This record gives sequence, structure tokens and C-alpha cells, in this order.
Amino acid sequence: MVKAVDLLVHSATQVCTIPAQDGGPQRGSQLGSLGVIEDGAIAADGRKIVDVGPTSRLRMEYEARQRIDASNRAVVPGLVDPHTHLVWIGDRAVEFELRLAGASYMDIMAAGGGINSTVKQVRNANVEQLVSETRSRLDRMLHLGTTTVEIKTGYGLDTATELKQLDAIYRLAESHPVTIVATFLGAHAVPPEYQGRTDDFVEIIVNEMIPAVADFARQRGKPPPFIDVFCEEGVFDVAQSRRILEAGLNHDMPAKIHADEFAALGGTRLAVDLGAVSADHLVKTPEDDIQALGSSNTIAVGLPATPFGLGHDEFTPARAIIKTRGALALATDCNPGTAWCESMQFVMALACRYMRLSPAEALAAATINAAFAVGQGERVGSLEVGKQADLLILDAPDYRHLAYRFGGNVVRTVVKGGRVFEFS
Repeated sequence: MVKAVDLLVHSATQVCTIPAQDGGPQRGSQLGSLGVIEDGAIAADGRKIVDVGPTSRLRMEYEARQRIDASNRAVVPGLVDPHTHLVWIGDRAVEFELRLAGASYMDIMAAGGGINSTVKQVRNANVEQLVSETRSRLDRMLHLGTTTVEIKTGYGLDTATELKQLDAIYRLAESHPVTIVATFLGAHAVPPEYQGRTDDFVEIIVNEMIPAVADFARQRGKPPPFIDVFCEEGVFDVAQSRRILEAGLNHDMPAKIHADEFAALGGTRLAVDLGAVSADHLVKTPEDDIQALGSSNTIAVGLPATPFGLGHDEFTPARAIIKTRGALALATDCNPGTAWCESMQFVMALACRYMRLSPAEALAAATINAAFAVGQGERVGSLEVGKQADLLILDAPDYRHLAYRFGGNVVRTVVKGGRVFEFS
């Protein structure tokens, strides 16, 4: 009996299903298991995938209201970006020029620039401005194939502005096609009014901000956001980071951490100890901490656009993480200071060249593993029956073009939750 469905994508040269591994991310040597179906097809009804398989079978079994002929094109899952700072106002182009002249990221931050420069602008903006500027970035991300994105607060550094950012995130989540996952990052930097009094600011985060954020999420009918902290020299040390993350965990906020970007303080080990969902950056992570990461459920998130944006030559040691059976994901770190990068395709290109990933590993790290890095692995990140119909039809016959080519857009068609977006 022929079944009626809303959408049938058929005749793809490759359908890369990228299945989960034992119900979780692809780990170690299994990273890059793409589950390729040649001359493949996908049937979707409503927002969900109902079948994946060879075109010959699906065309016989399904009558679709909309058919897309993907001949000479590869089909992959929608890309997932698990680490962004997407809600901001303005830019920091001047700092880019300062770095080219020799100033370091931490030098600029210590002089009142960096994160605190954006904080000033966000504090002075209203929520409508934040939504408007962020929406244009989300539109470009969707065009480039990102169908799920994590967005952090962290440019408020006071309770009212952090809630304003969270409000903007929720408004966008309710109105934009891209699926948005929220993270509270009140511990992104020490604001000027608390310089020299970091412990006092930690008290505000723990006793005022975190309870207010948890209440705000409940009032909006949202799950608790993730809790994150910038564990770094000159920002928050390991003890302060532990206190902040534990306070978030006590309010049912799953933990994330910025760790080992510029110095190895022990943030990765802290993430493992606390059962954090992810530890992100991991440029300076020592070997023992990589071993601990590989034995844990914490996902390592590499952000190659950040050292690239800073002109650095060290990147997340992906091969060492894979060797210890770690789970590796990729993200843009899209932010106005170090990595204004809206393209997961470009991140994959960087990861292949500087983190020594294969194109298959990079694709899995940008889809199924990235989905698990934001707690969405059971819903998105792979083309499996029952998952959300988030998929990309490439303007190329082979998935390798996503990392092989750079500086453009290899995505021709985006299907998000069964809704088709054509980009010529």
C-alpha cells in the first residue's frame, strides 16, 4: 500500500545518515561513520523523518505532496552549531586592527576592551534591537546550512541585562526557523564595576543571577538553560568556576565550560569531575586531561575559527582526543571579537586543515556530535527515522565538498523541520 507523506527527497548520489553510536555521540575511531546510502531517498511527514533508504524502494512506497529530485547532489543532516555568542550589538573591528599590530586578546581585555566593550553596547540596547541584529545573523546561518544553534548570554554581566539577552534568545527561538538552545554565561568576564573583586562578582552570579535566570526560564515555559563559565587566567579560576557551575547544576542547568583556551588551568578536568555536557576550546589541554576526557561523557568542542581569527597557530588537539576515544564536536564560536564566523562549512574546512580531521570526521563532528553537545542528539544531527526532518541538499555530488571548498556556500536547499528553503 502506497503511503502519503509531505516530502520525498530522492535520487541523491549520497544520503549521509550519520547515525548515533549506541544512542550517543560517535567516539574515537568511530567518528566519521556516515552511513552513506547511494542513490538514496528520505521521506518526511510533518516535521519528522518517516523513512530513509534507496530511491527505488521509497519511490514505490510513498506518494509525496512535494518531491525534490536530488540527482547529482549529496544530502546530509542539517549542521548543528553548539557554541555561539550570537546576541550582540555593534562590532569590534578596531580590536582586530590592534591585534594585527601586536596586541594580544588578554591585553585588549585588560585595557577595558574585548568582552567588556560589547557589554557596554548591549547594556545600552533594548531587546528589540538585540533581536533585530541577531535575526540577520541567524538568517545567514540558515542559508549556510545551520539548522540548530546554541546561543549564550554573557554580554550583560548584570542581572537585568543578562535577562534581556535571554529574553532576546527566547523571542528568536519562538519566531525563527532555526532551533535555538539557550546558555546562561553570566560568568563571561568580570565587569568593570567588579575589577579587583572577582569573588564579589561570583557571589552575585551564584546568589542573584542564577536564581533569576532559572525563574525567568520557568516563567517563559522553557527548560533551564545551560550554565557556562570562562575558566581562564585573568577571568575565573578553577575554584570560582566550580562554584558557579555547581550553583547552576543545583538549579537543574546542565554544565558547559570554556576551558584551556589560553592557559591550562584545569578547566577540562573540572568539566569531567562535574559531568559537564561539553568542554569547549581546549587548545592548551594537557595530555592527562585529554585522557580523562576520553574516559568521560563530556564532549570536547573544537572552535577552530577562534585561533584562526586571532592569528594563532595552535588548535584543539583533535587527533589526541580521538585517540583516547573522546567525543569531538565542532562549533563556530560566532562572536564580535575573535570569530565573526557564521559558517559551519568554513569551520569544517578549518578543522580538516588545522585539526587534521578527515572530511567525514568533520561532518560527523558538525552534526551528530554537535547535537549531543547541546542535549539535542535524540532529536537532530542525523537522518534517522523519528528525528526532525532537518537536512541539506548540496550543490555538489559528494559530502566532501563541504570541507574541500571554502569561502562560499555549498548548500543549495535547506529542509528544516520538513519546511523547504531553496537557495539558488
